[in-house]
Amino acid sequence: MPPIKTALLSFGMSGQVFHAPFLHQHPGFTLAGSWERSKEQISDWYPDAKSYANLESVLEDPELDLVIVNTPTYTHYEYAKKVLQAGKHVVVEKAFTTTAGEAKDLQMLAAQNNLKLAVFQNRRWDSDFTTVKSVLDEGRLGRVVEATLAYARYDPNLSPKKHKENPGPGAGILKDLGPHLVDQALVLFGIPEAVYADIGITRHQSQVDDYIHLLLHYDNVHVHIKAGYFYREPLLGYVVHGSKGSFLKSRADVQESQLKAGMVPSATGYGIEPHAEQGLLHTEFKGATVRDYIKTLPGNYMAFYEGLYRAITTNAPEPVTAQEGLNVMRVLDAAVASCQAKRMIHL
Repeated sequence: MPPIKTALLSFGMSGQVFHAPFLHQHPGFTLAGSWERSKEQISDWYPDAKSYANLESVLEDPELDLVIVNTPTYTHYEYAKKVLQAGKHVVVEKAFTTTAGEAKDLQMLAAQNNLKLAVFQNRRWDSDFTTVKSVLDEGRLGRVVEATLAYARYDPNLSPKKHKENPGPGAGILKDLGPHLVDQALVLFGIPEAVYADIGITRHQSQVDDYIHLLLHYDNVHVHIKAGYFYREPLLGYVVHGSKGSFLKSRADVQESQLKAGMVPSATGYGIEPHAEQGLLHTEFKGATVRDYIKTLPGNYMAFYEGLYRAITTNAPEPVTAQEGLNVMRVLDAAVASCQAKRMIHL
């Protein structure tokens, strides 16, 4: 099969870092080009790629098979819908849409047109998360009773990206970091029975939410999701407690920083965390108490594009399906409703 010809809808940071390097290196894809609004620079990075002047020129290109919707969240529904209507497969960055209703519409449209629709939840392939998942999959903690997943940063300044700070659909930390955290929680524990949320503003002059604390309630597991910008001493990214023991792990994946520095995904050392960031496992094993640091698995964002290639060429499920993206949006919608009503919302 010839390579899947792919276009980006933006060649800013996400296009340059999270998509183009993988499309360029994976033999099953061809990076055809990107919609560029102000600077025509993609050909400086990839000489064979073209610069599209507008969305219409992308949609009307008969050679394109796949379009990556990597624009601000409030545009995702409109752009993804137009791409699907043009008969092309779609990858949509997080947040998938601004509401679960929009996500459901896209899911139905893709199914009606027999097209692939994937959500770019790349943090599933972070080194830290894959390590946490392996610890749980192997049953090292016994029955999990409590878990905390966090993005704890210290940055009191407003983002220079206006779409992140101006009030409107898709703005705020709930739709920025929340989708990563919720998606990881759903991968580990499934869809919760109910959601309780505290969503607020902590930064001076901020007009959008910049603090979240969600409680995802299950029959026998309590999952906390936290994110904010006033953690000068950062929280651990993952803290999981079970009937046999605990696992503590920092959020230390290096792929983003490596890609920003120009490292290619095939380079030696790509995705390998520093030894000092290993997670602490304190548990029981074969009747003995074990307390030791364990090796971190490598991160691998290429796994998303490998899964996407198989989905398009063999009709396998997408690496992150539209249904999984819809599930995340249902939780985020419930979090908004919970904060407004100051009560738990059942799913």
